[in-house]
Amino acid sequence: MEALEKGEFDNLPGKGEPLATEDISNIPEDLRMAYRILKNADCLPPELQLKKEIRQMEDMLEDIPDEKEKYRQIKKINYKIMRLNLMGKKSPLLEEKGIYYKKVVNLLDQK
Repeated sequence: MEALEKGEFDNLPGKGEPLATEDISNIPEDLRMAYRILKNADCLPPELQLKKEIRQMEDMLEDIPDEKEKYRQIKKINYKIMRLNLMGKKSPLLEEKGIYYKKVVNLLDQK
């Protein structure tokens, strides 16, 4: 309280600006907490990791001079897009036998 009265917080960056909030409306409600935990642990959810890989591969297509190699990369991109579409709205990694399920449950039990 003393620091506030002395004005020590007056020159902080972002003063008077609204807090940056994340739009999580596109994440299913039952996965939001798990995704927040993964984000705080600096882990990308599988769907976002796959989207990132797809974008990177698409960006690299322009630099491939060989048509056969370009075709192989397009096939790989299409495969990743198919995997992404099969994931749907629910991550298989958060199902009961999924990779992150036990980790999320353990973290929630600690709180």
